Amino acid sequence: MLRKLLFQHQDKRQLIIAVVGAFMGMTFLITSIHYLIKVNDFGKGADILGPNTVIVQKKTSSFNTLNIAKTDFSLNEIEQMKKEPFILDIKPVESNNFNITIETADPSVPRFRGDIFIQTVDPNFLDVKSKEFRWKQGDTLVPILMPRDLLVMMNMFMGSKGMPQISDELAKDIHFKFCMKNDTVKEYISCQIIGFTNDVPSVLVPQSFMNWANKRFAPDAEQKISQIMISGKENEFGLVEQMLKERHLESKNAQVAIGRLKSTVGTLILVVLGISIIAVFLSGLVLIQYLQLLLSKNLYEVRTLMRLGHHPNSLVKNFFVYFSKVFGIIGILSLASFIGFKLFLDSLLKEGGLYIDTSLSVLSILALVLAYCLFALASYLSARKGIYEQNNG
Repeated sequence: MLRKLLFQHQDKRQLIIAVVGAFMGMTFLITSIHYLIKVNDFGKGADILGPNTVIVQKKTSSFNTLNIAKTDFSLNEIEQMKKEPFILDIKPVESNNFNITIETADPSVPRFRGDIFIQTVDPNFLDVKSKEFRWKQGDTLVPILMPRDLLVMMNMFMGSKGMPQISDELAKDIHFKFCMKNDTVKEYISCQIIGFTNDVPSVLVPQSFMNWANKRFAPDAEQKISQIMISGKENEFGLVEQMLKERHLESKNAQVAIGRLKSTVGTLILVVLGISIIAVFLSGLVLIQYLQLLLSKNLYEVRTLMRLGHHPNSLVKNFFVYFSKVFGIIGILSLASFIGFKLFLDSLLKEGGLYIDTSLSVLSILALVLAYCLFALASYLSARKGIYEQNNG
């Protein structure tokens, strides 16, 4: 009876407009937050390189062949690129200056031997556990990150010998060894695969091992920087790509494509997220305005009820419960709509060859809960202020 008395002067059209606006805003809000997280996570774990990281080198031309132009980087060039606002960090990729081969040292597999090229990069650029990728002088085992192309070559070799091919996990259990030498020294050391990479064409070793090996087997050789690793900011990879073109640098197409995709899609989702936040905010204002308008139309009823002994808090509670239910219905409908959108978009992305994580993101659900709490709090404060003003008046 009390609720019927308080809500008898409702303008349902304004309420419907506000509910529809809030529903659409909330749906796009949680959808954009979900896919912004999933797009930023795309590619993580698929390779040992960190996010938004590329390996670049200078483009080769006829001038390089004639030794007129250099293909290595100077420290000044690296420092100049570091000053760009869209660059997080740049580090050189160091290489071996001595002869090195890798061969199997396991009786359970045929002997395989080949000349290789080893490199090392700053550990901060790698998405591997630092405890595994570590070496110090005196250690008898070197952890290595192997290019997947080398594993393919090994499987071709195994197939030619009539042996079963090996998987990634099995390859990590096979014993290998390095043979390092120069004109006077030759030395063997065991090594073990701890991960694979599609983007780095060489075998990666810990920096401490590279420093020790170069000093031992090529103490007089000059360390030239022919490749560098660049880490760019989220959603600004287009600026990194533009810098590469201006400086005549090149990277592996797959690295550039993933970075460009994440940057473009991330920017679009940020735009949708911004519009969604504005829509939710404006819808919330309309709902609060609707509550205030409802109070103003029921001033006589509110004053009469308080004169009859009804405590202001009981009237505030009625308005708060009513609008909490409205916000709850909006939240449930938005969540159901989001799940429907998600199933459709996940299927669409899968058909397009973009395989992203399909699990629900916790942050998108938390955003929905936060929006509900803010709406409910705003309705409570607005109702409390309006009713207590009438009580004091």
